[in-house]
Amino acid sequence: LVAAASFQSLQEVRSHQGQEGQAFPRAPGPQTPMLGPWTRYSPCLLGGSPGPVAPQRPPHRPTQRNPACKQGQGAAQTPPRLGPPSAPPLPPKEGHQEGLVELPASFRELLTFFCTNATIHGTIRLVCSSRNRLKTTSWGLLFLGALVTLCWQLGHLLEHHWHRPVLMAVSVHSERKLLPLVTLCDGNPRRPSLVLRHLELLDEFARENIDSLYKANFSKGRDALSAAVARREPRFHLDREIRLQRLSHAGSRGRVGFRLCNSTGGDCFYRSYASGVAAVQDWYRFHYVDILALLPAVWEDSHGRQDGHFVLSCSYDGMDCQARQFRTFHHPTYGSCYTVDGVWTAQRPGITHGVGLVLRVEQQPHLPLLSTRAGVKVMVHGRNHTPFLGYHSFSVRPGTEATISIREDEVHRLGRPYSHCTSGGEGVEVELLHNTSYTRQACLVSCFQQLMVETCSCGYYLYPLPTGAEHCSSARHPAWGHCFYRLYQDLETHRLPCTSRCPRPCRESAFKLSSGTSRWPSAKSAGWTLAALGEQGLPRQSHRQRSNLAKINIVYQELNYRSVEEAPVYSVPQLLSAMGSLCSLWFGASVLSLLELLELLLDALALTLLLGGRRLRRVWLSWPRASPASGASNIKPEASHMPTPAGATSDNLGPSGPHLPQMMLPGALERVSAEESWAGPRPRETLDT
Repeated sequence: LVAAASFQSLQEVRSHQGQEGQAFPRAPGPQTPMLGPWTRYSPCLLGGSPGPVAPQRPPHRPTQRNPACKQGQGAAQTPPRLGPPSAPPLPPKEGHQEGLVELPASFRELLTFFCTNATIHGTIRLVCSSRNRLKTTSWGLLFLGALVTLCWQLGHLLEHHWHRPVLMAVSVHSERKLLPLVTLCDGNPRRPSLVLRHLELLDEFARENIDSLYKANFSKGRDALSAAVARREPRFHLDREIRLQRLSHAGSRGRVGFRLCNSTGGDCFYRSYASGVAAVQDWYRFHYVDILALLPAVWEDSHGRQDGHFVLSCSYDGMDCQARQFRTFHHPTYGSCYTVDGVWTAQRPGITHGVGLVLRVEQQPHLPLLSTRAGVKVMVHGRNHTPFLGYHSFSVRPGTEATISIREDEVHRLGRPYSHCTSGGEGVEVELLHNTSYTRQACLVSCFQQLMVETCSCGYYLYPLPTGAEHCSSARHPAWGHCFYRLYQDLETHRLPCTSRCPRPCRESAFKLSSGTSRWPSAKSAGWTLAALGEQGLPRQSHRQRSNLAKINIVYQELNYRSVEEAPVYSVPQLLSAMGSLCSLWFGASVLSLLELLELLLDALALTLLLGGRRLRRVWLSWPRASPASGASNIKPEASHMPTPAGATSDNLGPSGPHLPQMMLPGALERVSAEESWAGPRPRETLDT
């Protein structure tokens, strides 16, 4: 309010001074405020006498050119100049209003604007020192070097990210866990009653082969043909061409093995071994499986009648086990097997809080050429998993007490794209033949059996069969051994697609076992221990035989379990953070700086299109017009017939029509001149006569 009152009083004083004829000062005094934003034009612009006006900036050029303004009141009596009247002066232009989309006139202007206003460090130095070429060149080289280094580091970072590296994070958890399943086998397979005669013929043939190689004498066992019950047996032909021999084939000299040929005999496969014992066992197993394939699909063995002979006692946490906590099955090569399937939660670690088993071990095997060791086969596996005794089991010898401590590790793997794992068998092409949960070993066995059926037209006896397939036997498939061992060798050398078709599970439990053994029972306690066990079913002739017993304790080493989880080295947020750190290190740039670069590229593209279109338009306008077709005359009015506005001559006519009169608005004149200067000179059209 004070400033407004001061301004009004100042106006009144200056108006009063103007009426008295006093001279108005050209520049404000030290105490006079400058009124920059307001500018009033003097009447001298229109040829009148100067009157009282508000203080303003230094006089404009039109005021200086008018002689009336220079001479004061006397200038009004000066005679005017001869000639046409001059055009009225143009009003002052208002501030330039930007359009919705504007582009610079050239690439140089575009680059200069970007370097001046960009937030990227170093760009301003490319234009601010344009008069100093040394500085400009130095900063240009520095900017280019920083850009190359940034691109190299970003490429290295992206390459490292595309390899999908992972980190292993190990954490320890403490909670109660269910005891895993334990499968025990006596390692003494029985002789099926339906093929006793065939197995006896095989034993005789085996004795002949071993005697020819090692000159060994055999005493005929008690499993004789005379002891067998006469029954109808399936037809069987023992292939005596497949016999043990010392191979002289290249790469197998001095080794023991056997030869397998295809149905035509043109292609033979040599299965050789460095150990004669391994050669005899594998050769015998081949013929043994060939005989078992003759058995019916549904065949009940007699191992169920001997359940109480193998497991003498069982206890958990001081309490006896129940019969329903065991599952029994018979394995063709590992004998009678028992799975301890009790739902037991480990309360505390220690032997007294685990599972204790006393087992009977037979020292007289039924198939001595197939099973050469005495002991118990033990395997610890997860629930609802198939026990593969040939891959993950260990043996406990007779006359010992073995304490097996379990430590569980849970493994969590990342899925794609970090690893090729599956969750519960999803996305696996192989159909599992075992009615259990997905494991990699079950998938490999199923894959091999399916390839066996596709390649050899039959399945291996020790593996489950797909629907509609049958087991391999020499009676129905004479050359199945050659096909099987060829395929099995490809599996061992990872030449079959089963390895890639069977990924690891993304979540699985791995059991790490540690065992300690001691002699059991001791010499002083053997008497009463064997007597007490005799009351529980131990045969009388075994009372004094400590080598027919074995004791196994299965406990948790600790209630803690480890969880191993995979984590990506560079997740998407971490990758963006690393890229942002590099950009900030070399250029101080951010995401908005990248948007500025994108804007520069878009402006450059748009400017290229506009300049290219202008050049094409000029080229098109410079081409001569094609002559009209015959019969069609292009009639245009002559210049004399065209209307001419007042004050305009025929020279004012342009190539396409008359010029606009000079009295039109200045803005329109500027637009017309701008269009003509942009379009370039247009060729005059020839008027038809």
